[in-house]
Amino acid sequence: MWYHRLSHLQSRLQDLLKGGVIYPALSQPNFKSLLPLAVHWHHTVSKSLTCAWQQHEDHFELKYANTVMRFDYVWLRDHCRSASCYNSKTHQRSLDTASVDLCIKPKNIRLDETTLFFTWPDGHVTKYDLNWLVKNSYEGQKQKVIQPRILWNAEIYQQAQVPSVDCQSFLETNEGLKKFLQNFLLYGIAFVENVPPTQEHTEKLAERISLIRETIYGRMWYFTSDFSRGDTAYTKLALDRHTDTTYFQEPCGIQVFHCLKHEGTGGRTLLVDGFYAAEQVLQKAPEEFELLSKVPLKHEYIEDVGECHNHMIGVGPVLNIYPWNKELYLIR
Repeated sequence: MWYHRLSHLQSRLQDLLKGGVIYPALSQPNFKSLLPLAVHWHHTVSKSLTCAWQQHEDHFELKYANTVMRFDYVWLRDHCRSASCYNSKTHQRSLDTASVDLCIKPKNIRLDETTLFFTWPDGHVTKYDLNWLVKNSYEGQKQKVIQPRILWNAEIYQQAQVPSVDCQSFLETNEGLKKFLQNFLLYGIAFVENVPPTQEHTEKLAERISLIRETIYGRMWYFTSDFSRGDTAYTKLALDRHTDTTYFQEPCGIQVFHCLKHEGTGGRTLLVDGFYAAEQVLQKAPEEFELLSKVPLKHEYIEDVGECHNHMIGVGPVLNIYPWNKELYLIR
């Protein structure tokens, strides 16, 4: 039954492409429902924000910046950023996590401006910036969007008139690169103009963005309709809306396409915002969105043409979301 529902839902994803830009609303925690009725809080005022905390047997509860947070004492001790516990040059932990007593509790806690000081049983002192605690707390992560996006369909994207970036500016100036990256991160696509039609120039451009991954096709490759590989992209058949490399355990995050030569008719480019389509599913059929985000599927690529013999399998749901804030980050 799941298979039939998933097949149906995957086809619906391709059709739900009308509507406006949607910005998720962030809900504020309900303090009354989160806090026990009989709790003695330590209250202090830090600048314009009130800070209150409560020590429990196995965890520390903090209320700050309109957020109620819970921290296990082991986690707090393990995340000490003192010079003896953390190498600030390499951003790596020096403390042996296994050496931390699982029943550890602080002897004393005090606040100075926006910094909390914990004194542990062995006399070691750890300090935590209040904003750092908010940023790194589970509750703070639930309110945070990892990658802000502008969701679009054809009408929205055309009205936005997103500018392309000139090749020379992109390669030689930080401003050109910044402009490209802003467009790419917000819309999921970006364009560079006036790139010489060679693989070498395309590679130079790609390396300006990131490292180039090795694949079964190589790092950079040409393709045309000669069926030299066992893939529909190497035929004259039209390819409808799809995502590539779903059969990789980690699908490609950025793909670079450059049309070097075009003869004849056809070959039009169709671009779709899959995140917009997924948002439509979430709004109109949340139970089906949940199904697409929870059920893992096998995504396969089978090739047996000439000297190319490949069978790759990637496993994962159609929609991949961060579990703490339900933000979509990948579509297969």
